[in-house]
Amino acid sequence: MNRTIIAGCVLLISATVFLAQGWTIYQSERANRWIATLARGQEPSPAELADAPPPVKLARALQLKRQGRYEAALVVMSTILNSGDKALQTHIRYSLGNLYLEQAIAKTEAMAVTDAQPLLALAKQAYRQALALDSGFWDAKYNLDVAMRLLPELDRITIEQDAEPRQQAPLWTTVPGLPRGLP
Repeated sequence: MNRTIIAGCVLLISATVFLAQGWTIYQSERANRWIATLARGQEPSPAELADAPPPVKLARALQLKRQGRYEAALVVMSTILNSGDKALQTHIRYSLGNLYLEQAIAKTEAMAVTDAQPLLALAKQAYRQALALDSGFWDAKYNLDVAMRLLPELDRITIEQDAEPRQQAPLWTTVPGLPRGLP
């Protein structure tokens, strides 16, 4: 009888592990289907997106960013900011920094310096938060460096605009050694 109980317990534990693994695989496949749908450019229904795990919501936010719908992307990212594991939180903050930096660059190139400065400060804050979670995240370090180089240039443009209106060279040609590589 003792062996029967042990065999039953082992069978029960095995079945539980099997069901748990099956559920995990099902959730991963479902998330992959949602991400594939987003990659094709199709819009998921709001009900589907509400039940989606944080990586799917991040993929949705990145899709919205690529479409230039920054406010909608910001709303989606803010709902998942503290979700998931440390690696996902790092990537969310990095993506948030990229969102702000892209807007700041667009404002800067349009010479809307006063609008770009708060966006740039938010981008730097998001990159620093990503680096606080993962200090070896090279992409966040790189983009933080880009943002740090842009801010002194914005201050110089603001001072020159206040002093005397004149024809200025495009901003990016005046920043020494600024790489245009990573997003």
